[in-house]
Amino acid sequence: MPITGSPERPGRDERPGRDERPGRDERPGRDERPGRDERRRGPILTAFAPGRVNLIGEHTDYNDGLALPFAITAGVTVSGGPARRPRMISVEAADLGERDEFELVDPGYAPGWRAFVRGAVIELQSAGYALTGAELRISGDVPRRRGLSSSAALEVALCLALLGIAGRAVTDRIALARICSRIESEWVGAQTGLLDQLASLLSSWGKALRIDFRTLECRDVPLRLGEHRLVAVDSDEPRSLRDSGYNARREECRDACSRLGVHSLRDADLERAAQLPPPLDRRVRHVITENRRVDQAIAALTSADMGRLGELLNASHASLRDDYEVSTSAVEATVARLLAAGALGARIVGGGFGGSVLALLAPGAPLPAGAMELVPGAGAQLL
Repeated sequence: MPITGSPERPGRDERPGRDERPGRDERPGRDERPGRDERRRGPILTAFAPGRVNLIGEHTDYNDGLALPFAITAGVTVSGGPARRPRMISVEAADLGERDEFELVDPGYAPGWRAFVRGAVIELQSAGYALTGAELRISGDVPRRRGLSSSAALEVALCLALLGIAGRAVTDRIALARICSRIESEWVGAQTGLLDQLASLLSSWGKALRIDFRTLECRDVPLRLGEHRLVAVDSDEPRSLRDSGYNARREECRDACSRLGVHSLRDADLERAAQLPPPLDRRVRHVITENRRVDQAIAALTSADMGRLGELLNASHASLRDDYEVSTSAVEATVARLLAAGALGARIVGGGFGGSVLALLAPGAPLPAGAMELVPGAGAQLL
């Protein structure tokens, strides 16, 4: 509530008498008084952004397609406050034991995790957000390079922290997702779509998020599995979107669109796709059939048909392996091991070329060695 009047002053009888005032010996000495730098610092702020798993709908986001991701409880935390030097950004990557420092107005480029921080500062300012100097600390528990979107979690947490420290409200999370996507494409070199960022920003507890990438319409889908469980198992093959064939797949999709005379593969059909030269025919076939599987998976969840959901996961993996060709021998061995152990369905997740395998376990099935049980979590937030 705004204060409209002057604050009440204590009456004469309420003021401390001479004997009640601190004596010289009780007053803080020069060394105990807060210094100029300490007075400038504000409260510590903490931003958390989750990783994500895509239940189904892989490599469809940059083709104006459909996807069904959900946030997980693991993610990236960025905490901090105003900088002692107001035009500087100081960052500690706690899990790596590394630090970085640069000027707010001219960050320059640096590789690795530093590119995310510098990219966040530049892209936010380019979008019109006035930032202030900040001291940040990054930590996280989402595995890196495993297809669980640790990079998007880092981008989102950094942006929320920087904006929070500067006192800037986030009113449009879809616009913020676009900014985060530019960080990854322009500063890190991976031409991602918006799937990871939207999932991290917009997900809700216990629900998946159906995203239509043509309209950017997002709606919650209850992820009711009963006694069934979803788990992620590492294939022991680390991956990097920038260094894998991910960007090449995007270029193949653009080539297919040009040959078909369509704006995106959302407008393609199987009959015309079959006339394309290989491997473009297979790339288009995957996108078309994967879009269909998204709504079929929602129907299976709505009717609690876990057997059908498992079949769709298997079909998605077969398409990613044979038509989109993003699997590896290590991934195939992991999928085979999970299916042999009784999983109802299993598929590669993320951009491919290594990383994690998602599996749907039947009630009572033992948790595979090294598996991470997946609980649908909430979207990014300031804590």
